[in-house]
Amino acid sequence: MRSEEFERLYVEHAQRLFGFLMYRTGDRALAEDLVSETFEAAFKARRRYDARRGSESTWLYTIALNRLRDHARRRSVEAGALPGLAEDQLTRAARPTDLEHVDDRDRIARALVALSDEERECVALRFGADLALRDIATTLGQPMTTVEGRVYRALRKLRAELDRVEPGKPAV
Repeated sequence: MRSEEFERLYVEHAQRLFGFLMYRTGDRALAEDLVSETFEAAFKARRRYDARRGSESTWLYTIALNRLRDHARRRSVEAGALPGLAEDQLTRAARPTDLEHVDDRDRIARALVALSDEERECVALRFGADLALRDIATTLGQPMTTVEGRVYRALRKLRAELDRVEPGKPAV
């Protein structure tokens, strides 16, 4: 992949990749950092990209997922190293202070806890990154039916959880 092609790749995918990472992390600064790390890793590996093995977006989202997982592992280690601080306190301190949507984000965050890690990942790729189910399946290396099932179950669980948390309030 030449430099011009890489620039096109950035222009076409950076915003959606940011949306996915923002959806997954809930932290604008962290999402921006992870987008940067993703494109830095992609740039370094651009000569190894092979279109026969998958689309550009699949390649990028695979790199982004790996960066996100690396971040989660580092955070887990850091949380273990700081026993005086609860993980919840660390998470809250990193979140943006936009008060306009705090209640909605809180409801959704509480509802997302009911999902498995795999379901959360599928929902983030589908709605945070706006990826098609087949692209999610390719990115995760899972059969399409598995991804469809995870998204379906996740949405069903989210609806039930949002109704349980605050019945009568429309889901966000």
